Amino acid sequence: MNSTQNNIYVTIMAGGVGSRFWPASRNARPKQFLDMLGLGKSLLRLTFERFLKVCPAEQIYVMTNQQYRAQVLEHLPELKGHQILCEPSRNNTAPCIAYAALKLKKTNPNATMIVAPSDHLITDETTFVAKIQQAAKFASEQQALVTLGIQPHQAHTGYGYIKYQAAAAAPGVHRVDAFTEKPDKATAESFLQEGNYLWNGGIFIWQAATVLEAYIQYANSIYEVLYAGWDQYNTSKEQSFINEAYPKTESISVDYAIMENADNVYTIPADFGWSDLGTWDSIYQIQEKDEAQNVVSQCNALLQDTSGCLIHADPKKMIVVKGLDDYIIVDDKDVLMIFPKAEEQSIKAITKAVKDQGKAQYL
Repeated sequence: MNSTQNNIYVTIMAGGVGSRFWPASRNARPKQFLDMLGLGKSLLRLTFERFLKVCPAEQIYVMTNQQYRAQVLEHLPELKGHQILCEPSRNNTAPCIAYAALKLKKTNPNATMIVAPSDHLITDETTFVAKIQQAAKFASEQQALVTLGIQPHQAHTGYGYIKYQAAAAAPGVHRVDAFTEKPDKATAESFLQEGNYLWNGGIFIWQAATVLEAYIQYANSIYEVLYAGWDQYNTSKEQSFINEAYPKTESISVDYAIMENADNVYTIPADFGWSDLGTWDSIYQIQEKDEAQNVVSQCNALLQDTSGCLIHADPKKMIVVKGLDDYIIVDDKDVLMIFPKAEEQSIKAITKAVKDQGKAQYL
């Protein structure tokens, strides 16, 4: 292992509740702990094993909500307790990344961080690892904030976009001009026509020291709250400090807090079979379909006059469907959901309605 690899640390973000995957994803056991792909492994486990090709297990950390600590250890028994960073509150990605950066800088002043979600699909892991290593080398040599940009295959309105300069700053590395949050269809189509736009996959690479400088400049209130515990990091007092201080941080994404403000942001265009697995339709798109374009996931089904549907249920259950087109059908424990695929963006709102009805036991 060379010196660059010795300094590489991975932070996997695994604290979300996955409400768009309700009812399979619940507050008590969200989607990162589920075998959503029918491979016998959770999404978190698949992500962890992917990063074992980048650095050893002892240099992989998981950021999660404190209620999921035991589940992280259940899925990743290789980790030691100090490798699980527990948030006492959900304050979006900017505070959690600042916390991880401070902890890693205290661990190794030369640490290069890779930050990645726990619930993405990547089918070409060889290319993915090569791009990560390329980004880590560039970030370790420059004061650069690097993101992997995904080559867009369609005018998707559910992703953020990265506009990058055509001229390369280094082989395969381009300076970022702007970020655009989820555009409308016409704007997304214009981005694809221009050609210098990528999807923002939320995978970041930088030196811990570099990103902390960006926090000082652009998100100083978050930095000040968390830096106050510098002497407690990597000691027995760390968690009690975080429990008290972390809820005081601003709830904001790292994209808004840092990436859209900094002037040292770079991207590496990449194509490695990426999906953010953010919705039931994303599962539908990647799974094998029958002749009527139905996806039957992990259950027995009898389908008649039915097409374009996703059926997800307990393997021990028989699901019978007749006369439905383009529906999501999820039968999970105490909830049955039958939902038009075209309206799946409103599933998150449905979970709020369930909560508002005082039926949080179903969430």
